Amino acid sequence: MQIGVALDAHATIGESPTWVANEAALYWIDVKAPALHRYIPETEAISSWPLTSDIGGFALLEGGGALVALREGLHRLDLENGGLTLLAPPPFDPALFRFNEAACDTQGRFWVGVMFDPLDGDPPAQAGCLHSFTQAGGLRPEPDAAELHNGMAWSADGHTFYLSHSNALEIFAFDYEVASGTLSNRRLFATIGEGLGIPDGAAIDTDGGYWCALHGGGRLRRFRADGSVDRDIHLPVSQPTMCAFAGRNLDTLFVTSASDKMSEAEKHREPLAGALFRLKPGEQGIERSLMAQ
Repeated sequence: MQIGVALDAHATIGESPTWVANEAALYWIDVKAPALHRYIPETEAISSWPLTSDIGGFALLEGGGALVALREGLHRLDLENGGLTLLAPPPFDPALFRFNEAACDTQGRFWVGVMFDPLDGDPPAQAGCLHSFTQAGGLRPEPDAAELHNGMAWSADGHTFYLSHSNALEIFAFDYEVASGTLSNRRLFATIGEGLGIPDGAAIDTDGGYWCALHGGGRLRRFRADGSVDRDIHLPVSQPTMCAFAGRNLDTLFVTSASDKMSEAEKHREPLAGALFRLKPGEQGIERSLMAQ
């Protein structure tokens, strides 16, 4: 399978690729060189919005602009002038945690996880709470906690929610009540074997396949709907972070990657670390939702 370099971005932690069909554009973030980026494949045009602290996820708003999950809280980002408006302060100590991983359900609710990522020292790891956010209801804690949330995705009918606890090497499935946004019946969907990296960002295809980037394992892994492994696609970097279906037919996978904490020798061995890749796996994806106003 041909794996192309869409953009040699040299990202520190490239993350959260999101295809926006009406713009024919891919949005993505760099967590540690904090910014929201937009890439238009047809013209190779690039736009960027620098941000004020680590960004763990985002969602484009139906009425324009973006919601960005920064270490210092949830903010509305004005894409015209780059201005930030605080919507909710962080529900954790930002010296110890930051937001990590975010996605919207089919009703436009924003779901956002956390990561234990202390700014100083090496304190004992702690778990942080999953949250959801709506403009009307604000930030709401949800019944799940982990040291590192990742892998959010919904099945095509919206009734199954996927979420990984990356440090535990586990991916879970939940029953999801679409009308209320309620999680229940958490069960183990899949585990990642030792030495294969950790389960990071994910995407769903129209056949129910769950595509997961194995950060540190240098591959994408497709799981069937029953949690069994279908296949691996090996990549030219060790730290892929997330994949997203894109293009007119949602049949191209874009994959972000990271160069974070790599030594100069490791970067020399992986000159494409931090690049944005693209490939055609043979499946079609499900478009991700925008956040409701």
